[in-house]
Amino acid sequence: MENFRNLYYKDYKKTYGVNCVCDYDSNLSYARCSCNRGYEGNPYLQGGCTDVNECLHSDGSLVRCWRGTCVDFQGHWECVYTNHLPLAIGLGSSFGSLIFIGVVYGIYKFIRKQRKLRQKKKFFKRNGGLLLEQQLTSTEGNAEKTKVFSSRELKKATENFSLNRILGEGGQGTVYKGMLVDGRIVAVKKSKVVDEDKLEEFINEVVILSQINHRNIVKLLGCCLETNVPVLVYEFIPNGNLFELLHDEFDDNTMATWEVRLRIAVDIAGALSYLHSSASSPIYHRDVKSTNIMLDEKYRAKVSDFGTSRSVTVDHTHLTTVVSGTVGYVDPEYFQSSQFTDKSDVYSFGVVLVELMTGEKPISFLRSQENRTLATYFILAMKENRLSNIIDARIKDGCKLNQVTAVAKIARKCLNLKGRKRPSMREVSMELEKIRSSLGDMQPHEDVSENEEENDEGVVEINIGEESRNNTIVTAPASQYNVVASSSSWSDVEPLFPHQTR
Repeated sequence: MENFRNLYYKDYKKTYGVNCVCDYDSNLSYARCSCNRGYEGNPYLQGGCTDVNECLHSDGSLVRCWRGTCVDFQGHWECVYTNHLPLAIGLGSSFGSLIFIGVVYGIYKFIRKQRKLRQKKKFFKRNGGLLLEQQLTSTEGNAEKTKVFSSRELKKATENFSLNRILGEGGQGTVYKGMLVDGRIVAVKKSKVVDEDKLEEFINEVVILSQINHRNIVKLLGCCLETNVPVLVYEFIPNGNLFELLHDEFDDNTMATWEVRLRIAVDIAGALSYLHSSASSPIYHRDVKSTNIMLDEKYRAKVSDFGTSRSVTVDHTHLTTVVSGTVGYVDPEYFQSSQFTDKSDVYSFGVVLVELMTGEKPISFLRSQENRTLATYFILAMKENRLSNIIDARIKDGCKLNQVTAVAKIARKCLNLKGRKRPSMREVSMELEKIRSSLGDMQPHEDVSENEEENDEGVVEINIGEESRNNTIVTAPASQYNVVASSSSWSDVEPLFPHQTR
C-alpha cells in the first residue's frame, strides 16, 4: 500500500478513478484498506470513499492557478490554461475576410457608379443635353428658370414610374402623376424612344417653354436627360383638356354655360397673343387645337404642347419641308405653301372658337362630305344666316345671342382662306375682351364682306379621307388616350394631360 501511495505522478495518473486501495497480508486475517489520494471516507464500506474537492482549501478559499483555472476531477485536480491562439487566429481570419469582402464590394460599387455616371453622361449627350445647355444659355439668362432634375428625383416622385401613376399615354410618350420632395404635384412626361431627327423637336419644346411666363400657358418646371428617354416635368393640370370637356358624353355640365366658354376663348387668345407679340421673340405654336388647351382647377385655359413650336425672327415666317399639324385645324394656305406664319395660328384658333360655339368636332364623318371639316360647316352656315341653328344646344337657351354673333364674326375672319385678311391674335384678343365685358350689343370691327369670302373659295382645302400629298404630315384630334386612327392618312395626337386623375 505504501508503494502504491508513493507512485510517481505519471504512474499515479493511471490510478485516477480508483477511490479505495487495500493491502492483503498473509499474516493477517483481514485486509488493510484506505481511501486513495483525492478521496476521503470509510474505505471498508461500499462506496465509502468519496472525491475531495481539491480546488478548495480547508478555509474555503480557492486554489490559485497561475494564468489558469483550478478544475477538480475524480481523485485529482488540474490547472486548466485557456489557449487564445486559435481564437485569435479565427478572429483575425474573419476580420481579414470581412475587410477583403468590403474592399471588393467597394471596388464593385465604385465601378458600377462610374459606369452609371458614364451611362448618364451618354444619355445626357444623346438626348441633346449639350444642345439644350447651349440653347438655354443663349436665351438671355433664362437658363436658371428651368431645373434639370436627376433621374433619382423623378423615380422617387413617380414611385419608379409605377403603372398606378400613369395619367395617360399618347403618341409622343407617357404622362405620370408625381410628387416632388417639396410637396408639389407635377405631371412627368416620359417620351418614347426619341429618334435623332426628333431630338431637335424635344429640345425646342424645352427651350421655348423656358422663355415663357404666362398664366394661360402650361409652365415647364424642368427636365431630365439622364434617362434612356428624355423626361419633361410640367405643372399638374387637374381638369383635363378642352376637347374632352366639350365632346365627352360623360361631361359634368362644366361647359354648359356660354360665360365659361367665352372666358376660355379669351384665355386662349391672350396666351397666343403673348406668344406672337409679347414674348422675348415671336413664337408660333403650330398645333393649336382643343386637345392642347388644358383647364386648371378653376377651369381657366392653359395652352400646352409646344413640341412643334418655332421661335421666329424678323420676317415672322417659317418655311418647312414637311407640313405638320392636325386635320381640321391646319391652315389651308400653310398646307399649300408650307410657309407658316402667325396667321396660321390664327386660323387654328378660329376652329377652336367655332368648337366652343357649336360643340361640334373639328372633323366629323357624320356630316356631309362638303361639311366634313368644321371650318367649312361653319362658314356655310354663316353665309346662309343659320348661326342660331348651329349653336350648341347646351348653351343656346342661356347665352347672349349678340355676344355669340359677335364672336362668330371674329371666328369667320380668323377662318379667312387668305392669311393676309385674317386679324392678328392681338386684335382677336382685344375684340374678345371687349365682347366679354360688354352688356349690350357688341359687334367686332372690320366685318368681312360676303364678296371677299366668296372670292376666297377658290383656295383648295384639305380633302379629308384621301391620302395626303407628298411631304405632308397631318394628324387628327384625339378625344381619348387610346383612340385608334380611323384613316391611314392621319393618326391621333394625344393630349399632354388626361381628364381623369388618380
